[in-house]
Amino acid sequence: MEIRQVAEKVITGITTRTDNVTEMNPNTGKIGTLWQTFDNSVPVDYKHGERVYGVYSDYESDHTGKFTVLAGFDGVSFPELPNLEQITIESGKYLVFTYKGEMPQIAIDAWTEVWQYFTSDKAKHERLYTTDFEYYPSGEQIEVHIAIK
Repeated sequence: MEIRQVAEKVITGITTRTDNVTEMNPNTGKIGTLWQTFDNSVPVDYKHGERVYGVYSDYESDHTGKFTVLAGFDGVSFPELPNLEQITIESGKYLVFTYKGEMPQIAIDAWTEVWQYFTSDKAKHERLYTTDFEYYPSGEQIEVHIAIK
């Protein structure tokens, strides 16, 4: 993991509201369906540099509360979808967890490390619960950015 300073960025996509308890149950989880809908309805121009993001925002409290998830991209051409929304990734300091391998396992591994780190007594950073995001530089890599003080 490493600390990075991130500039503000606007991401466009589709959203859902959920919490971690809901997501831990495969029968009630919403994030998988959100990504399936995004993948089936939003054409991302990877060849010309567009990239995919998963943005976590509007935290009710901490990791126990509800939050909004946006499956989106940084493109400039948007499909004609009635439910497209935009979320701004806030500029600031982020702790970045990077994994390479096969999806969805790398996402599971990255978030497991995030949860273990921030629930540990040895964590050197404090989570802000403002805007966190996943960045996918390729189909085999994920970078989870967690906003920190």
